[in-house]
Amino acid sequence: QVQLVESGGGSVQSGGSLRLSCAASGYTYSSYYMIAWFRQAPGKEREGVATIDSGGSTTYADSVKGRFTISQDNAKNTLYLQMNNLKPEDTAMYYCAAEGGKYISWWARLLPTAYKSWGQGTQVTVSS
Repeated sequence: QVQLVESGGGSVQSGGSLRLSCAASGYTYSSYYMIAWFRQAPGKEREGVATIDSGGSTTYADSVKGRFTISQDNAKNTLYLQMNNLKPEDTAMYYCAAEGGKYISWWARLLPTAYKSWGQGTQVTVSS
């Protein structure tokens, strides 16, 4: 069973930066996999933020494009989300998610229903 643990959240002022980490364990090798970051604010639906697959292809939500960067360190089994120029609208609980062994169409990669494994989340708060 895949285990995902997020860290790196915190409180920052508008315009600041944070780097989130997601440590993965308990997974088996797959020639194809997809890992992603989602976020959810109180009273709102969970939304996709960024994804990266085994080939290094990335997908970003329009709201974060140019500000956030997703990356992975295979040696450390860790996923990262570098968040720059943060805005109050970015305030949410951030979750990492993973799926392996099947191909996820590009148009579905930012949808939570595409993923089976989830972390517990890390809180990001951005003040004006």
